[in-house]
Amino acid sequence: MNRAAVPGLPSPHPIGELLPALFADDDFAQRFTAGLDTVLAPVFATLDNLPAYFRPRLAPADFLDWLASWVAVDVDPAWPEEVRRAVVERAVELHRWRGTRRGLTERLRLVLGAGAEITDGGGASWSTAPGAVPLPAADGEVLIRVWPLDGPGPGAGLDEDQVLSVVRAGCPVHLTCRVEILPGPPGRTEG
Repeated sequence: MNRAAVPGLPSPHPIGELLPALFADDDFAQRFTAGLDTVLAPVFATLDNLPAYFRPRLAPADFLDWLASWVAVDVDPAWPEEVRRAVVERAVELHRWRGTRRGLTERLRLVLGAGAEITDGGGASWSTAPGAVPLPAADGEVLIRVWPLDGPGPGAGLDEDQVLSVVRAGCPVHLTCRVEILPGPPGRTEG
């Protein structure tokens, strides 16, 4: 989108009307300032609507990626525009939950429309008995089972590369994340 030249956009503040009375009837002065109005009208329109530029749901599409950089969100250009807008809008919440089960589940739902079940191998052990032998360390593997929320059927499958990309962005680096893509929610009985 180009906001520099909008054909027929009127200026809310025509310069010709602001000139002293001496130039009010001067044809050259009025035509000259009308040319400047054509150049300045998009600037005024942008400034008048500036608050909308900072709202992800209202911002122009070409401004959205820049707005995403302000809130430190990586948006994939391949995502639909509405998904990118939702991710930018919820950036603070997604950052707050990054690296957690809740954060990864929410990101998968928001970006891919996928449900997720995340099983953590655990990482802490304790005992009430003094001198007890600690349990062996957890293997550090997280199992992430993902399925489409719109149900099984043609076109309802998830793209493995997209799922892996979202999981890599949300899984803590010190853990090994194993992903399984399922046709539907786990444990569901087929009738």
